[in-house]
Amino acid sequence: MRSMSDTLARLAALRGTLRAQATQSNPDLVALETFGSNPGALGGYIYLPSRRGKNMALVVVLHGCTQTAAGYDIGSGWSRMAEDYGFALLFPEQRPANNPNLCFNWFNPEDIRRDHGEVFSIRQMIAKVVADHDIDGRRVFVTGLSAGGAMAAAMLATYPDVFAGGAIIAGLPYASAATIPEAFDRMRGHRGPTGKELQQRLRNASEHKGPWPTLSIWQGSADRTVVPSNANTIVEQWRHVHGVDALPARVEDIGRHQRRVWTDADGGEAIELYTIAGMDHGTPLDVGTGYGTSAPFMLDVGISSTVEIARSWGLVPSFEKRRNAKPSAAQPENVAGPFGAGSDRGGIQKVIEDALRSAGLMR
Repeated sequence: MRSMSDTLARLAALRGTLRAQATQSNPDLVALETFGSNPGALGGYIYLPSRRGKNMALVVVLHGCTQTAAGYDIGSGWSRMAEDYGFALLFPEQRPANNPNLCFNWFNPEDIRRDHGEVFSIRQMIAKVVADHDIDGRRVFVTGLSAGGAMAAAMLATYPDVFAGGAIIAGLPYASAATIPEAFDRMRGHRGPTGKELQQRLRNASEHKGPWPTLSIWQGSADRTVVPSNANTIVEQWRHVHGVDALPARVEDIGRHQRRVWTDADGGEAIELYTIAGMDHGTPLDVGTGYGTSAPFMLDVGISSTVEIARSWGLVPSFEKRRNAKPSAAQPENVAGPFGAGSDRGGIQKVIEDALRSAGLMR
């Protein structure tokens, strides 16, 4: 059983390991100098694609502990994808003065309360970018890893009116901890609020009455830092606001990995949970896609969370939807992948992709 001291020692060691990564820079990321009162004292960077039109989508990307905005972008491949498909990015960045391990303070009640602290700083950044760069306010999304994933959960909870969807990678439920010791307990799956308590905290985070953002959850089955039970707790916290059943509507096998999907009353996908077989703590990548680079916490496991999340949000063409999903053996035969059983869509997609690459419209 990993203790708090074990986890602290691991973070300290990684701080040294990642020093080179922390100094990485991306000249295409532009610092966001002024964006409001900034009560959380965060920094921020934006990425705008070279070919951009009106009403771009915006993805807010939150790095994990010991990481920087530029380092996480290089690892995850978000800016390369944004360049290829014409959407904008916002990278909030933690400061050492706020947290020496560069973790977003997802466990501090004042930093995860609507219109206060770090969540309000990020909300102010979003408002600035939307106003200045012709962003479609109906297509704003947020994703993050670990502490960034927990802060993504906080953003979705406190500002559900702002986001169309969110993706939490190796993260934790909103308001599941209120102190640092509690944070370590929750990461290890110890104690914690009940499902009903977490559901109430989500509803109390705002006065939202409209539709809720869709939710994509990613979790390694061998994660020793944020244990897998946290992913199931996130589903439990969110399923009531979406009105979905406790059991998923369908289960898909994607190679060794698994995707579970909860659908709403209209049959739309409200929540999805990817369980990545054998993966420890980090962001799942498939570097063969051309998006992302292996690094600490950036793990090449044959499936790209960056690509799949962007697909789920409609940021890439629909014909590029996942090709290799198969219904789980536990599911009925009529529960098929996105193109149905026996489809030859993969071959058609390859022809289209090759044509787009030849035209310089896709990498």
